[in-house]
Amino acid sequence: MRNVWQELSGLLLPVACAGCGRPRTELCAACRAALFGGPARRVRPSPTPPGLPAVYAAAPYENAARAVLLAHKERGALGLAGALGRALAGCVRAGAGRLGAAADPAGAGPPRAAAPLLLVPVPSARSATAARGHDPVRRIAVTAARELRSAGLPARVLPLLRQRRAVADQAGLGARQRRANLAGALELTAAGERLLRRGLLRHDRVILVDDLLTTGSTLAEAARAVGEGRGGDREPSVHGGCRAAVVAASPSAFEINRN
Repeated sequence: MRNVWQELSGLLLPVACAGCGRPRTELCAACRAALFGGPARRVRPSPTPPGLPAVYAAAPYENAARAVLLAHKERGALGLAGALGRALAGCVRAGAGRLGAAADPAGAGPPRAAAPLLLVPVPSARSATAARGHDPVRRIAVTAARELRSAGLPARVLPLLRQRRAVADQAGLGARQRRANLAGALELTAAGERLLRRGLLRHDRVILVDDLLTTGSTLAEAARAVGEGRGGDREPSVHGGCRAAVVAASPSAFEINRN
């Protein structure tokens, strides 16, 4: 019922840009450009948590990008999923290009690239999803997969991860505290385990997706859970392992990679 009201209110109430407040538009051209006006870039937090896969982001988490993500995530501005999904799709394409290069370094042909990309959303706590009335990461992932397919790149969303145990609120925690808080918190769903057992889950086609990277602890834990399911790969970012894509990352993660 809450989702229905959110959709109706977007039609009936005055609209302002979620990024800058400009009236009569849900997202203005300038704020769209801030989200996906440039190429996705490799980002890396410092310190980098062990096991963090290669991560690609569309924008620094500041100004318009921050405002748009918060509006979608916390205020239920569901119409923004289209723009956020488009931004995420660009990051998935960047990660997929690296996967293709790793899978076929000699450029022998496209057979491995023909397999669909598997977008695996980082799961939210059930209580958080219930409080928000929607799952923001999964919603963005679904939109990104649709964008990729429309561009001719096979992709599907597979919610293969779940929380194994409750975790504390991450707000206010430092990098080391976040790693400890999340250690062992995620696991494969029963469906994910079945896919692995049957050999139907191509680990080298997995792209972990989230809305935001700060310390990297969440994505490192997600990569560990997927790697553990396939036999404990300790280096998920190399040798045909998964990649990760986020809409935004902390500005310092961009600066570090630039240097």
